[in-house]
Amino acid sequence: MSQSAIRWEKDADNIVTLTLDDPNSSANTMNELYTKSMAETVARLQAEKADIKGVILTSAKKTFFAGGDLKTLIQAGPEHAQEFEAGVTEIKRQLRALETLGKPVVAALNGTALGGGLEIALACHRRIALNNPKAEFGLPEVSLGLLPGGGGVVRITRMLGIQNGLMNVLMQGQRMKPAKALSTGIIDEIAETQEDMLSKAREWIKANPSAQQPWDKSGYKMPGGTPSTPALAMNLPAFPSNLRKQLKGAQENYPAPMAIMCAAVEGAQVDFDSALKIEGRYFTKLATGKHAKNMIKAFFFDLQKINGGGSRPSKEKYPEWKSKKVGILGAGMMGQGIAYVSAMSGIEVVLIDAAQDAADRGKAYTQKLLEKRVSKGAMTKEAAEQKLALITATTDYSKLAGADLVIEAVFEDRKIKADVTAKAEAACGADLIMASNTSTLPITGLAEASRNAKNYIGLHFFSPVDKMPLVEIIMGKETGEDALAKAFDYVLQIKKTPIVVNDSRGFFTSRVFGTFCMEGVNMLAEGWNPVSIEQAAAQAGMPIGPLAVLDEVNLELTRKVRVQTEKDLAAEGKSLPADAAVPVVEKMLNEFKRPGKKDGAGFYDYPADGKKHLWPELAGHFMKADKAQPTPAEFEELKERLLYRQSIEAARCFEEGVLRNVPDANIGSIFGIGMAPWTGGQLQYINFIGVPEFVKRAGELAAKHGERFTPPKLLVEMAAKGETFQ
Repeated sequence: MSQSAIRWEKDADNIVTLTLDDPNSSANTMNELYTKSMAETVARLQAEKADIKGVILTSAKKTFFAGGDLKTLIQAGPEHAQEFEAGVTEIKRQLRALETLGKPVVAALNGTALGGGLEIALACHRRIALNNPKAEFGLPEVSLGLLPGGGGVVRITRMLGIQNGLMNVLMQGQRMKPAKALSTGIIDEIAETQEDMLSKAREWIKANPSAQQPWDKSGYKMPGGTPSTPALAMNLPAFPSNLRKQLKGAQENYPAPMAIMCAAVEGAQVDFDSALKIEGRYFTKLATGKHAKNMIKAFFFDLQKINGGGSRPSKEKYPEWKSKKVGILGAGMMGQGIAYVSAMSGIEVVLIDAAQDAADRGKAYTQKLLEKRVSKGAMTKEAAEQKLALITATTDYSKLAGADLVIEAVFEDRKIKADVTAKAEAACGADLIMASNTSTLPITGLAEASRNAKNYIGLHFFSPVDKMPLVEIIMGKETGEDALAKAFDYVLQIKKTPIVVNDSRGFFTSRVFGTFCMEGVNMLAEGWNPVSIEQAAAQAGMPIGPLAVLDEVNLELTRKVRVQTEKDLAAEGKSLPADAAVPVVEKMLNEFKRPGKKDGAGFYDYPADGKKHLWPELAGHFMKADKAQPTPAEFEELKERLLYRQSIEAARCFEEGVLRNVPDANIGSIFGIGMAPWTGGQLQYINFIGVPEFVKRAGELAAKHGERFTPPKLLVEMAAKGETFQ
């Protein structure tokens, strides 16, 4: 007997329960077995419908249904478009047959239903979800560069209307907890237990023997009207222009949102089956395109490898670990953020600063964030008080006794870091893991101040800590695997994404991020219009322009890091290459006294009562007349330089062994420093361009703009061998 991904059971009331249960996987996906099984199941339902009162669709897995089969999808290129579209059409045919069976069909959602999983549920006449705190519902395809291709666009549009459907479900790809999904209208009812859920499903079937989808009933009208409805027709022209504004001009690199909008609007003007065809064509174009492949690789496969422990030492040798008490040295911006995320994960925290009022201010940061959560109804007052009570703000190092992890987040000064490290280690046991939140100073050098370099490691957080998802773990030359395993587990414990890199000046993220920022300053030094520089970054897909970023970082700190690097290199008999950006930074600091946002004046002005804007005199000091208005080709090159510069430096980090694997590079670059998500990350961007093409173009940029664009030997060799980053 052939395998099936769907079990059929019929009870005494002639209600058929279909249980989705792929025998070869821990989750149900729209793979070949599912498609075959659903085709057979639908055919049987149609053949036996005279003896069936209704159908319940549920799952034997922890989640209801995980969605599309991304392993297959990522392999589909433009040459497979016809075959791919036929496969999608078959999946939709099956779901259409289910909803037009003439019998009530209820989805009993025992767990998460995202993407294709929710699309299956939308083809049912009723959706009852288990009140499972881990369950999520939604259509997040846009975050992978796709649209819901299993009828999701068409059904959501007809259920909620064009505007509500686009804004509340389709365009942002929100993942909703049961209560939010209920209020949005994508599920109809919540049940407290599995038995209650199935009982409610049976009751609804008995009470609604002739259930139909609203759009299959005569007289159906789309909520909010169709595009020809005058009120909606007046607003429709604003939709694409608002989208362009949201994407900051980078819409050509993010084709999915516009495709979703087009599929929804065009589909609303035709009958249901024609709308499914329109949706299918847009979906096929996206799925077989390169942008979606980049995003699927990064946000699904690379992220899965990282969170699955791809960079962690073996759990057999180093069992899973949980921190019970963490010490944080320095209650400034970074320290207070680390204290908050640690306490939110239930870890006892000792927050130490040189002055008690500074330590108290650090704890007050957590109090403020907790009060905000309480005011929004995301947390009870009692729960907030319990979290706050986990933090002890003090100047007393003896309170660190019993800590299993200490993270120093003091100034970027080797002497200060050495001093606090010695004090912390004196108060703690021999097994203590000592970590530094430095963003630039090599861990191997800092570890010299530790009594046990094997237990010394870098934990580089990003600001603001409560919002930024990444932590860069840095291995010093002597850092042991036990310390890495524990650091990795702590990062997962505080619900962050860990990447692991080897020690070097600036590690991976700071080093590559610096190239993006300084390339922007190089452009300014060349005389380009500062508005064009910032706009080039936005249209390339970067979240913030290089000049704005440097204002946030502060030019004083930029200079301090450069001076320290020069000293370190001089001690090694080396020197920093000449950089046209340096005189610009010096002029901003020495002549114009504009170090950045903190001082209210940098490349931008920061009026107290308005939005920041580029300093009006900046162009007058640096811009050249022939570069005031770049041609389209020149503007494209500005965009290209900002992305190429980062990817070249990432490839150098890979070549030097600073980066240990490709997923850490891609996710680290997106989550840590905002590399344009559409690229799939800095190494995937090289794959996207094509390694030989990238090497050729990098050589051209090097000839025109300098050695910094010279492709590393690794890339040249990969191009010759036809290799890509995997």
